[in-house]
Order: sequence, then structure tokens, then C-alpha cells
Amino acid sequence: MSDCQVLVIGGGPGGSTAAALLAREGIDVVLMERQRFPRYHIGESLLPSSLRIFDELGLREKIESHGFQRKAGALFDWSNEVWDFEFGSKREPLYAFQVIRSEFDQMLLDNAAAMGADIREEANVTEIEFVDERPRSATYVDGSGKRRSCSFDMLVDASGRTGLLATRYLRNRNFHEAFRNVALWGYWRGAGRLDRGPEGATASCSIPSGWIWAIPLHDGSLSVGVVMHKARLKELREQCSLEEIYSRSLAASPIVSKMVEPGEMTGALRTETDYSYAAERFSGPGYFLVGDAACFLDPLLSTGIHLATFSGLVGAASIASALRGDVDEVEASEFFGASYRRAYMRMLVVVSAFYRMHAGRDAYFKKAQQLTGGDYDKEDLAAAFVNVVSGAEDLKDVGEATSVELLDSLMDLYAEHYQFLRGWRRGEGQSLDEIKKGVGRMRAVDAAQEEFSMTPETAVNGLYVETDPRLGLQSVGDLAGLES
Repeated sequence: MSDCQVLVIGGGPGGSTAAALLAREGIDVVLMERQRFPRYHIGESLLPSSLRIFDELGLREKIESHGFQRKAGALFDWSNEVWDFEFGSKREPLYAFQVIRSEFDQMLLDNAAAMGADIREEANVTEIEFVDERPRSATYVDGSGKRRSCSFDMLVDASGRTGLLATRYLRNRNFHEAFRNVALWGYWRGAGRLDRGPEGATASCSIPSGWIWAIPLHDGSLSVGVVMHKARLKELREQCSLEEIYSRSLAASPIVSKMVEPGEMTGALRTETDYSYAAERFSGPGYFLVGDAACFLDPLLSTGIHLATFSGLVGAASIASALRGDVDEVEASEFFGASYRRAYMRMLVVVSAFYRMHAGRDAYFKKAQQLTGGDYDKEDLAAAFVNVVSGAEDLKDVGEATSVELLDSLMDLYAEHYQFLRGWRRGEGQSLDEIKKGVGRMRAVDAAQEEFSMTPETAVNGLYVETDPRLGLQSVGDLAGLES
């Protein structure tokens, strides 16, 4: 007999979301986190799509009242053009939050414990034992340094960028050549805020060597980071230090340099490399890769927590249905893998287009951001492209949009590197003019947040996630039968 039904490795947003929802369904779940919370983590900016999951977790009110900086939209200084937008519309405003991750992640982990999950901090999983290609038990070192073991029926790997399963056992993580980027960032005190744009907006500003983020936080600090390709950083490193590269990059942006001028950076400059990757498979016999353990995408659109919590919810629904016998385990696994990969690819389409819009400003950047046939499966790309376009077209109030450069870039990008759009360009489906009509950059970004598999209309492999009266997977066929 197993020690628990589900073992979750990692207590970040993805792992905490999965553990909380599984425990709520009465499933015996153990979560092992190698650190003691609270702990530092980068990735402060959320998207409005996360609010729906906070509702499901019962955390919305607590997050609302905590005091996090509300984020009503975003501002871009991109390719010599400054523009901003608010999430949603005047009739249906949306918002997100800028969060200090040590506080935010603690809230999610505490919520998982309150739901009934067995939370074990300072429990560092060092080995996974497989039986017939299925993970069955884990060896971990507890806070006292003692080695222990835990057997389980299902495994959720939410170990973040470490990616225990993908990097050590499955060895199926591929770094995307299109986004071999490096980030340099620090935190500023006494810095100014944006003098235009929505409340609490993230500023994303392109510079000749890459781009900069500036994120206001509720403790008065400002997170400021520089992202550039590794080749560009290597060239610059031959001339100056990382600190000099960072300061010169900030000076290259009028908006950011104005914000940091009255402030002072506190603490050391931080770095992170190889920002984007994906495992070849997100699920398999008895295991599910959640959050950054499965994939990570360049932080331009603040997709990290969205993808982590979304995959945690879909993973929990898939596991719960499989354990209850509602669906076959293989079906549940394939549903999760396809749902999460499509959500990731949808984000990728929009990020790639933004980068292409900027590529002309720097030769290194342009070369680095061109997708190649080895980076992604072309059928996945085709599906993601079509879904972004159709999702943007279906959104309400498209008449408010005024610009179509992003969709132009999308078309040019995939027409250049692949041939799968040829038939579509000849007139199969909507015309390009119809798609462009009234659809601007804001709407395409919104479309990237649309969640696959959460409604009958977005079903994957004939299944979608239901949350009421219980969390699980529902067949579109069964729903049709009930309605007839």
C-alpha cells in the first residue's frame, strides 16, 4: 500500500494549487518543498486569468485584502512606439496584481495545508524510483538531514526550473534556440512610478540590446530587469562588467531611466540564463509536470504564474478523475499534456510576434528570435496561431482597438518559417482583412490568456475541466447526451 495517493514535489504556485485542489477532493496528498517558506522568488507580475483560479482556491478575498499592488494593465515602449492598455473594457474591467512572491507563495502554501494537504517543508527529494517506467516512490532528506522515503500512486512534479523528472530521469527538456536569453535584475528603493498608463502597470521597454521590465511593488520597491540574448551579453562582457551592462541598459530607456533616477538599487544584481524551454512530454504513466517543471517562456507577458496555476488546476482535475475512475488514466494524462502544451504554445505565439516587432533594432536580437524548425512542432504552432487569431476575433468590444501590427507580425513570422499557412492564406476560413478588422495588440494579448479545456467549447480530446459540483473531467459527449 502506498504512503499517499499523490506526491507533489515543490511548493510554488503550481504545486500548491494542485495540492490544495486534490486535498479538497478528499485525496491523500503529500507536498514536499525543499526550502522553508517564506523564501525569495522572482516573477512578481500576475495576469487577470489567475483570478479565476484564486476563486477556485477560495483565496480571492485574502489576496484582495493583503495589500498587493493592483495591476490594471500594461505599458509598452516598443520599437519606437509607446502604448498602454487596460485589461478588459470600461464595461467589464479586469485587473491583476504585482506581488512579492515570498508573501504570495506563502499564502498559497498555507491554503494547501488548510485544505488538508500534508505539507512537508525542508524536504528535499533526491531520488525517484520507477517500476515499469512509472514513478512509485521518492527518497528525500528532511530538515534534520535524515533520509526518508515516500511511496505514492501518482506524482506531480512542480519542482520549478530544477525540473527533477525532466532533467534527471526523462531527460526530455529542450531549450529553445529562439529565446537563449539572460536576465539581469535588481530592486530599487525611492524610484519613481510611471507618469502615464493604468494603475500599477508593468512597463516593458525595448532597447537596442533587448528589453527592460519595471514592476512596482506594494512595499514601495521597484523590480527592474534587463533581458537580452546570450550572444549579445557575451559581446558586452568583453567590454564591461555585468553591473555596467545593467546600468547602461537602463540608461538606454527614457522611461526606465526617469523612474530609477531618484532611487537607489538595494542588494546585489541577480542573473538568470536560458529563459525558455519545454519538455517533450508534460505527462506520462503516473506523472504530471506542472508549472516551470514542464516549460517556461520568456517573461515578456508575465505568463509564469498563469501557466503554473492553470497547469496545477488542470493537473488536479485530471488526477482526481483518474483516481475516481471517471476517466481512463491514459486519457487523463493525454488530456493534461495537450491542454497545458496548447496554453503554453498560445503564449509563445504572441511573445514571438512581439520579439519580431523589435528585431529590426539589433542584429543579435533579430537572429536570436527567429524560430527554427527544431524549436517547436509545426502542427502545435499552427494550432496555436489559429487559436490566438480566432480568440482575438471572438473577444468583445474589438472596435476599441486601433492597431494591427502584432497580427501582421504573426502572419509574417509563420509565413516566413513554415508553409502550413499557405492554404489558409489562399482563402480557407476567414480572410486576413476580416481577422485584422478591429483587432489590436491588446486583444491579441488577451486572447493568449484564454484557457484551453476549461469549457465544452475549448474541449481537448473531447474532455474539459468541470469545477462544480466537484473538480474533474467532463466528456463533451456526456454533456450532449444530458441536453438531448
